[in-house]
Amino acid sequence: MASHVAHGTSEKEIPAPNTGAIWKTFWILLILTAIEFVIAFTMAASTLRVAIFCGMTIVKAFYIVGEFMHLKHEVKSLIWAVLIPTVFVVWLLVALIYEGGHLY
Repeated sequence: MASHVAHGTSEKEIPAPNTGAIWKTFWILLILTAIEFVIAFTMAASTLRVAIFCGMTIVKAFYIVGEFMHLKHEVKSLIWAVLIPTVFVVWLLVALIYEGGHLY
């Protein structure tokens, strides 16, 4: 029987999937979520606890966007084009909530 491999080429094995980065991301997000749970059940309800939750949520969101949406591998101008409007939207929400009398 004839071989199905063309002359001059060799069969290459399919490389094993590189799941190391995915597992690293999983463990980092798991640890951050576990810290959030510990804070939720040990700290009394306060503005500090809400600020910690908001900060950790933003950190997790940026990490997810950087890893799974591959934004950390893009050019810096694209990263800033996403980051600056996000900061302004967060600032707007905080300003509207504060001016609306919710945070006193």
